[in-house]
Amino acid sequence: MSTNPAPWMPLVVILFGVLAILVIVLIGIFFYFLNVWIRALMSGAHVSIGSLIGMKLRRVPPSLIVDARIRSIKAGLNISTDVLEAHYLAGGDVDNVVNALIAADKANIDLSFQRAAAMNLAGRDVLEAVTTSVIPKVIDCPDPSKSGTTMLDAVAKDGIRLLVKARVTVRTNLERLVGGAGQDTIIARVGQGIVSAIGSSATYKDVLENPDFISRKVLESGLDSQTAFEIVSIDIADISVAGTGAKDVANVGAMLETERAEADKKLRQAEAEGRRVMAVAMEQEMKARTQEMQAKLVEAQAEVPRALAQALREGKLGVMDFYRLQNIEADTIMRRTISGEEKSKETESR
Repeated sequence: MSTNPAPWMPLVVILFGVLAILVIVLIGIFFYFLNVWIRALMSGAHVSIGSLIGMKLRRVPPSLIVDARIRSIKAGLNISTDVLEAHYLAGGDVDNVVNALIAADKANIDLSFQRAAAMNLAGRDVLEAVTTSVIPKVIDCPDPSKSGTTMLDAVAKDGIRLLVKARVTVRTNLERLVGGAGQDTIIARVGQGIVSAIGSSATYKDVLENPDFISRKVLESGLDSQTAFEIVSIDIADISVAGTGAKDVANVGAMLETERAEADKKLRQAEAEGRRVMAVAMEQEMKARTQEMQAKLVEAQAEVPRALAQALREGKLGVMDFYRLQNIEADTIMRRTISGEEKSKETESR
């Protein structure tokens, strides 16, 4: 008998080696997914090994998808792994959506997976939205973390400044969650409504006596239109008159009236000063004109002796006539002196 091995023996050895490797790989894969697979099987949310392998090849965490499916099955929801994988691959938060669906189901809120996934992909926190829809949340107006102040500043018609802080209770409107304005819009609208309501009040006393007037007026404005929330109530948490410090004026109206009166006073003073200066200038001008007329008078009086001399030379005036003129002039000066007219003229000239 020949002791040489058959020529096909090496091929058989190689085949058995390949099969052994395949078996080892399959066993390794099985044990790799064994924990997840058994957990799904024992929870009634069966997932095949092939599906788990497919998830791994698609770079989807199998444990995440399986745990989400287990939670949905235990809550009475039958969400398939395919839709969970699709949402994960689209960039969504699978845990958030599943938890939101469970919370909505327990609260008897009609919410489908497609709608919840759309909300989540739109950037909304679906679980928080469902929770807020069941249990309304309270937000401060103004928001200190964003506005840097804790009180709204408003002025009544009588000019008194009021500091107001409000708390707004809102409930999420799932119908308008996608495309609706957010919390910042609610805060801005409520703040605007409060300032407007106080501004329309006749006096600050009306606001202090009846703060719920502000709440009613703001609620009637429909501030939650086109937003993702429904305003349940607006409560005035704090209201007070502004302080009276140099930088914190309580009566803005009085301050403005005072400033306007001061400005009017300065304007009238400036106008009066202008008129006084004009009067002084006109007085000086009249004095100058008086001096000018007096100079002309003196000049005219200086022409009188010349005219007399010319008349004497030409024989138009006799010596006796000249003497009579001098006597008349002397009598006139004497009468003026006796009556005090000359002194009064000297005083006026001074």
